[in-house]
Amino acid sequence: MSTPLIAGRPRKGRWRDAGVLPGFGLSMAITLTWLSVIVLIPLAALVIRPWELGLDGVWRTLTDERVVAAFRLSFGAAAIAAATDAVLGLIVAWAIVRYRFPGRRLLDALVDLPFALPTAVAGIALTAIYAPNGPLGALFEQVGIKTAYSPLGVVIALTFIGLPFVVRAVQPVLEEVDREVEEAARTLGASDYQRIIRVVLPAILPALLAGVGLAFARAVGEYGSVIFIAGNLPMVSEIAPLLIVIKLEQFDYAGAAAVGLGMLTISFAILLVLNLLQTWLTRRTGG
Repeated sequence: MSTPLIAGRPRKGRWRDAGVLPGFGLSMAITLTWLSVIVLIPLAALVIRPWELGLDGVWRTLTDERVVAAFRLSFGAAAIAAATDAVLGLIVAWAIVRYRFPGRRLLDALVDLPFALPTAVAGIALTAIYAPNGPLGALFEQVGIKTAYSPLGVVIALTFIGLPFVVRAVQPVLEEVDREVEEAARTLGASDYQRIIRVVLPAILPALLAGVGLAFARAVGEYGSVIFIAGNLPMVSEIAPLLIVIKLEQFDYAGAAAVGLGMLTISFAILLVLNLLQTWLTRRTGG
């Protein structure tokens, strides 16, 4: 029986008739299978393993003073780094899209360098630069600011690895912003500041928020580039991923899984809020 037509287009029938192309059932089966193997089953194991300690054991692990301090540093530094990347990434994307200058393509290529660079190499390089005897670290030492081997070093490393996410999320959207709308605003007497705030920023805000979410997610779980520059002092500059590794080395697998479960829960809640906010902004701006 053929699908009834309305204005020359097939009317949607059952939920599985999701599009014109056939093969929805097979595509959904493959999608769910791979999603289960790669994501859902490992996450289920992470959720189940900590309960070997019992509810009291999981609670004691998550409320341990050292674990709380590691959570505070990991999520706090990730939030600061993501906010910093939002500003820097927007400026870099704006410069690449809106201006033509010598070395523009080289700058565009360098943005992706943190993606290709091994995180351990990035950590060693940042430590060499920001250590007390490094070129930038020595300058900060003169004004009493300790960069490497401190929480500030963690923020620097997380900012470095998260910047490309913001740039690459904003850049294509910024390229699609209609210049005629900006010219119309200028004709109506809008200043440069007003055009950026009221015309350009609302159009790119959902993409900017998406880039910030990606940068934050990457920063929370970052390990390689941080352990070299952080100093790894318990209660001071010890990140949660390092604490998980320490517990694994002590054969405390359930405790390590409990810390991972705590990170997973907090990260999921934050990313869910960011996703809902991004969806709301997209609908509000008509994107």
